Amino acid sequence: MGTLGDAGGAAAGPGSGPPPNGDLRSVLITSVLNLERLEVDLFRGQHHWVPATQHLFGGQIVGQALVAAAHAVSRDEQVHSLHCYFVRTGDPKVPVLYEVERTRTGKSFSVRSVKAIQHGKPIFTCQASFQLSQGSPVQHQFTMPTVPPPEELLTQEELIQKFLQNPNVAEGYRKRLTKIQAQDVPIDIKPVNPPDIFSSEPQEPKQLFWVRARGYIGETDMKVHCCVAAYISDYAFLGTALLPHRQYRIKFMVSLDHSMWFHAPFRADHWMLYECESPWAGGCRGLVQGRLWRRDGVLAVTCAQEGVIRVEQTPNQSKL
Repeated sequence: MGTLGDAGGAAAGPGSGPPPNGDLRSVLITSVLNLERLEVDLFRGQHHWVPATQHLFGGQIVGQALVAAAHAVSRDEQVHSLHCYFVRTGDPKVPVLYEVERTRTGKSFSVRSVKAIQHGKPIFTCQASFQLSQGSPVQHQFTMPTVPPPEELLTQEELIQKFLQNPNVAEGYRKRLTKIQAQDVPIDIKPVNPPDIFSSEPQEPKQLFWVRARGYIGETDMKVHCCVAAYISDYAFLGTALLPHRQYRIKFMVSLDHSMWFHAPFRADHWMLYECESPWAGGCRGLVQGRLWRRDGVLAVTCAQEGVIRVEQTPNQSKL
């Protein structure tokens, strides 16, 4: 199997040492991001979670592509950026092949290109750039928003359970909430300011939530945590662009591209604050930007994505 630990020293194995206190190893590294090596630079990935849209989850494709790229660089090189395009809808019924091209290997930076293929056609392309560690006196970052710690907040599952206890929820909406609750998403999520699901009033296109991988990953090569963060970064991201337009029902929503920049070491199995905002939407597209903050206020990752958003022209009816 093409785990992150073999071939070319791309990364250490999933975690280092046994999980403490009997914690289960994160399914994100034991299954979701565990690729089967077919050739030196050719891998096959399986699907773990498929959204209700029955399209492949974009974060899974980005994460698996980064795993494939990480096999083609030295242990000392760490990913600092990736830029991806989703070019065709993925088929959840068949595996994905990842073909890696060693585009450039320099003294400080290396570029790897990855093509994801299904049914003989590319569904996704990605370029990832890796860098050897270098120090610099030029450093600055934004300030992390002040929010309650995750220990004081309810999980997404707990919030849904709370909403389902309301006897006035319309049956159709109750079914949708129950379906969301049943999804086996390998991420823990705690919204900071969860939207009022019973209101269609427009909201500011911003949201904050604490996120982490479920299970234990441990101290290991940062490429492992970056691959997991790539998976996490796409969850609920594009939905930020819909917050000012909650009166409309979504007909179609899919990612067009996805970019990430990795700034500082982090643990993807520790709580991080995901700050998301949408500066623009129009022409059936929406743009979102995100920042993943460590609990100590260090900016770890910056993300950006554009997606197609099509809605019904007639506003929604009340959810009560």
